[in-house]
Amino acid sequence: MIQLEEICSLREFQRDAKRHIQRLKRTGRPEAITVNGRAEVVIQDATSYQRLLDLTAQAEAIAAVHEGLESMRRGGGKPARLVLERIRRKHRIAAKP
Repeated sequence: MIQLEEICSLREFQRDAKRHIQRLKRTGRPEAITVNGRAEVVIQDATSYQRLLDLTAQAEAIAAVHEGLESMRRGGGKPARLVLERIRRKHRIAAKP
């Protein structure tokens, strides 16, 4: 079961959607909507949702950097000069003297 502070039934939400939406915007906290006593959907205001997407993207980027650093510690990766040389050859770019 989802652990949220704000939980209401679909019927309750439908009866007073405006009040629920105002609370969502005011608090920024999501709300679980239940159907037959079980959480079925979670709703939140658009600003909070965008913030969640931004934080998720940032966490994924940080995890990717950590993964890359760990790979380098294990001996993975290639020296930059070799990679740059391969790119120069592939794209026929003259090396600077």
